[in-house]
Amino acid sequence: MRIGFFGAAGEVTGSCTIVETDGIRFLVDCGMFQGGPEARSKNLKALNFGFDVRTIDFVLLTHAHIDHSGLLPRLAMLGYRGPIYATPATIDLLAVLLPDSAHIQEKESEWQLRNRHRRGKSEGGVTAPLYTVAQALSTLKLLQPAPYGKSIQPAETVKVCFHDAGHILGSSWLEISVSGEGRPRKLVFSGDLGMSSRPVLRDPEKVVPEADLLLIESTYGNRQHRSMPETEEEIVAAFERTRATHGNLVIPSFAVGRTQEIIYMLADLVRRKRISPLKVYVDSPMANAATRITLAHPELLDSETGELIAWVQAHPEQMKIEFVADVEHSRALNDIRSGAVIISASGMCEAGRIKYHLRENLPRSECSILIAGFQAAGTLGRRLVDGARLVHIFGQPVPVRARIYTVGGLSAHADQAALLNWLRGFRQPPGHTFVVHGEVTAATAFATAIQEQLGWSGVRLPRLGEIVTL
Repeated sequence: MRIGFFGAAGEVTGSCTIVETDGIRFLVDCGMFQGGPEARSKNLKALNFGFDVRTIDFVLLTHAHIDHSGLLPRLAMLGYRGPIYATPATIDLLAVLLPDSAHIQEKESEWQLRNRHRRGKSEGGVTAPLYTVAQALSTLKLLQPAPYGKSIQPAETVKVCFHDAGHILGSSWLEISVSGEGRPRKLVFSGDLGMSSRPVLRDPEKVVPEADLLLIESTYGNRQHRSMPETEEEIVAAFERTRATHGNLVIPSFAVGRTQEIIYMLADLVRRKRISPLKVYVDSPMANAATRITLAHPELLDSETGELIAWVQAHPEQMKIEFVADVEHSRALNDIRSGAVIISASGMCEAGRIKYHLRENLPRSECSILIAGFQAAGTLGRRLVDGARLVHIFGQPVPVRARIYTVGGLSAHADQAALLNWLRGFRQPPGHTFVVHGEVTAATAFATAIQEQLGWSGVRLPRLGEIVTL
């Protein structure tokens, strides 16, 4: 068996692993690299690291986030025509996420082209989209549903069971059984794991008792999240400070998962009278669609969320939520100088409507920006978290005078303690453990924690492009 690491090795984005066994080749995830000027070149090279995509038999997708799914249309562009297996909720989300990803890329290219024409320059140097909306829509036809807890058999020698990972709607960790080439082997891919006892989604399912191979994420492998009470206090502080200074509270948010969790948190704080009644603008067509999809899958939500949804419906004057659809309405939000709570995508502030809201509100000291998710190295969100006093948006300098709040307790990723607790579900250490999906410092710290706290040996950090024969 050979395992190839073509993304999320020594970094968080670009998840893509190839498995070759008994004449079968398949991918687990096919994600886009995000953040930093080198991301585009990585995306262009990602599917050319030594394998012909036309030889891939099938793809297993852990969840819909673009850093796990965003290169699927490019995979199809290069000749892949096989099935892509994912949970039904993931398939629903991809119908929104992949075309939106393509749309953002097309708009970025159009903006660059107009900018060069305005400066009297040639079209050379304009960044072409990795794929178009039409190509993204075509890729959706390859998706095949794989419900939780029911084994599928994508190849004669391979069985796969998708388990709830509690990360975002439809997210999974994978239990893969491989026969042939000697004794049967079990592979476990964690995907992205969520935290237990968090709002909206069910808790992650416990891991299987044993495995021959484990790939475990390490996004927050070197830290612990703040507790929910601490997180609530931070949100209340940001809200009260912004109300007192008569500014706006702007929340960059991932459209899938994080936006719905933030809405839950705000509604719950209003219900418990921790903050006064408020009106929230959700300015992201993708987040609006993701919220509709979330409500269409009540079987995947925890009981507390169902109770809160009923309360909001019964008290519309307490928690007013306005989903902003058209561009004109979005632009009109920038005329609001005080009292607005604006949730907008993208979560790392790299694209979408959030950039316009940041351009308008960052220079105003009375405003606040609430960062509520992981910010990859090289992104605008990361620069704000790191304390930048000047950033560039749409090529123009923007001073940072607004108060920046970083709320760590809302992460959709498990922290080190939660990851270790999940791993304790193994009765014995897996034969091979690879720590992936984490920046080097986080992955290294987590590998050390596994060895020291669980007593496992042979824990490895793969390199990007490395192929390991087992």
